Amino acid sequence: MLFDTHCHLNFKAFDNIVKKVIDEAKKTGIKNIVIPGTDINTSKKAVEIANKLERIYASVGIHPHHVKKYQLSNINYQKDLSQIEKMLSENKKIVAIGEIGIDKHTYQNTKYESYQIDKNFLELQKIIFINQLKLAKKYKKSAIIHNRQATDEILKIFSDNQSLIDNLNLVFHCCEPQNKILDFAIKNKIFIGVDGDIFYSKTKQNFVKKIPLELLVLETDAPFLSPFKKTKKDYFPNEPKNLKIIAEKICEIKKISFKKLAETTTKNAEKLFKIKTN
Repeated sequence: MLFDTHCHLNFKAFDNIVKKVIDEAKKTGIKNIVIPGTDINTSKKAVEIANKLERIYASVGIHPHHVKKYQLSNINYQKDLSQIEKMLSENKKIVAIGEIGIDKHTYQNTKYESYQIDKNFLELQKIIFINQLKLAKKYKKSAIIHNRQATDEILKIFSDNQSLIDNLNLVFHCCEPQNKILDFAIKNKIFIGVDGDIFYSKTKQNFVKKIPLELLVLETDAPFLSPFKKTKKDYFPNEPKNLKIIAEKICEIKKISFKKLAETTTKNAEKLFKIKTN
């Protein structure tokens, strides 16, 4: 039994085929899936899907990329955070807030015009990130952390707000392969998500070797990060059924049995999200 802790079944790539995709995943031993939101609409859709299906859970939150919306418009981010809080307070299938964090990557393919990283944008990302961590703490939910080229900023926020992350279940989603983030995760018992990019990144493979098994969780990040090819559109969308392939690769890298990896990572996911799946 495998647990996909990060799968965007709420994205357009899966419109009208969610049930089919989940059924295909079940055939390969994937029993549980968490669907993370990235803005208000995808968060609502994650909840909608989770409420219809067993063993499917939702996470709600505002991704740092979508913080750009508040910088470019007169929309008050507090209004959207209130909607996130309302969802957290009303729905039991929500197990986490996220994905949330800091992102310094300059996206070329984005709906936001003239997308660039500037000081004001980063400051707004930090404010909204901290506010969402506070919501996770308030409602005793886990937090799915997105970090892209912003390890120093995220670790500083955590270090400056240690009381906020104490006793808060966290996972570094698609964790960047850096020793300083691994050291921080081990010290603070933060889980680390591993995805299909281990197939085309030697750096990630070496990083996975060093992750303590008790902190490892599995992800597909579907429809992204296909384990088959990095660039060809033929392999989009990635699907949760590919989690088994990712797990087998991790077994090869860490030289452990599939049974041990499956049992341990599922228990880790249950602990992360405070759920029991048996």
